[in-house]
Amino acid sequence: MDQKTLFLHFWKHEAVATRNVISRIPQDQTDYRPHPKSRSAREIAWLIVIEEKLLVDGLESGVIDWRDHETPATVAEILRIYDEQHDEITSRMEGISIGAYEKEVGFEVAGQVLRRAQGYEYAWEFLFDQVHHRGQLSTYLRPMGAKVPSIYGPSADEMS
Repeated sequence: MDQKTLFLHFWKHEAVATRNVISRIPQDQTDYRPHPKSRSAREIAWLIVIEEKLLVDGLESGVIDWRDHETPATVAEILRIYDEQHDEITSRMEGISIGAYEKEVGFEVAGQVLRRAQGYEYAWEFLFDQVHHRGQLSTYLRPMGAKVPSIYGPSADEMS
């Protein structure tokens, strides 16, 4: 299995659990944060969603242009956007040549290139970052009164 096929396998597999975690955020608790320095549940959910678009745009253009995107007012809106764009983004990721994954891509913030790395490096880093933030978000669910869905196996909340 080549690296692109392996990456896309995990990309698709992780998306199911990611969507399930986002969908469990109670609509009346979207601003929940366990600590003042923590992002809110809604902000984390939005970060996960925009990372997908930033990654594919960057792999296609050769520059990941990191910029702030206004967070939607509700998790329902975030989930709607995720549902609308995830399959299209996945198709775009599948259509990117292996050569494009192998070429050097810049990571830019406010017009300044902070780093350059191979497209594959960014693809895996973005996926790992989504998994990290999904895990962070899953720890918010119980304190918000929601049930944690199955991620890599049965959830205690779904077993009881």
